[in-house]
Amino acid sequence: MDKKSIEFIQDVLISIHENLHELQERKNFAAPEELTYIEAKIMAYNEMIAILKNSAEEFGIPKEEIGL
Repeated sequence: MDKKSIEFIQDVLISIHENLHELQERKNFAAPEELTYIEAKIMAYNEMIAILKNSAEEFGIPKEEIGL
């Protein structure tokens, strides 16, 4: 994989992890009516990470190389 592609994927992963961290923090202080929305977003981000892991495996890209 070329360096630019790796940097792109790593940037996306960093954004996903930052968003997950922020949502986990918000969940601790969220109003009850916000919890379902926050939990759904957390599940969606976790699903994106799982998809990226599976795709990396299918394409033979070492997960460690891209930060998974």
